[in-house]
Amino acid sequence: MKKRVDLSQIFPKYVFWDADPSRLDVERDLGLIIPRALFVTDETNFEMNIQKLENLYSKETILSTLQYTRENISNKVCELVAKRYQVEPFYRWSIK
Repeated sequence: MKKRVDLSQIFPKYVFWDADPSRLDVERDLGLIIPRALFVTDETNFEMNIQKLENLYSKETILSTLQYTRENISNKVCELVAKRYQVEPFYRWSIK
């Protein structure tokens, strides 16, 4: 049996403004949890938020989810993640 994780004890409740964080499942809802945590991330809280995610997920899962999410994650956060995991920088949005 897998351990239940109450995300309201890990992330501020505003991260999941449209969901009850205590009802989210870490495995089933990773496509919501990872992007939302990174959506509210910037340079000032990156280290704290990425460590919280790394306590829940592998770096491969975080990276893959970030690369394919439709959430509006800033390019700066994408750069910080790429640097942390020593991969080629990638961007969610480009100006053409």
